[in-house]
Amino acid sequence: MKTLSQQYAAKVYEQVKDFGEKNKDEKSSARKQYGAMAHRLPVLVRQAGLLQAMTFVHTRGKPGHTALLADLAQIVSGDSPERFLENCRTNEMTDYIWLTRKTLTALEWFKRFAESVLNIKAGEEGGEDE
Repeated sequence: MKTLSQQYAAKVYEQVKDFGEKNKDEKSSARKQYGAMAHRLPVLVRQAGLLQAMTFVHTRGKPGHTALLADLAQIVSGDSPERFLENCRTNEMTDYIWLTRKTLTALEWFKRFAESVLNIKAGEEGGEDE
């Protein structure tokens, strides 16, 4: 039996690898946006809370951010980003805390693979107007 972290690691790796193959140019803004937000998002969730952090990413509307939110929603809840955001807004406190923990566990892997697969280092800008 695999831990939640092990399950997420395998799934996140595939998603990040697929995103990297679709955005092969290492200078592409979507690739940088995806990777830069993957680095920043765990801190944002801890500082502002899950709902505020996810809403921030959703409202940015940049291709890399939209892709990261879609990938994250799929990993954590198996839902669309819209449904994931709805769950963040409407879940009872215990479910919200569990959703936050699952999200942070997944984001740990997004951050690691953004660096190792996409070659996006912490502190790199994520495109224009970042």
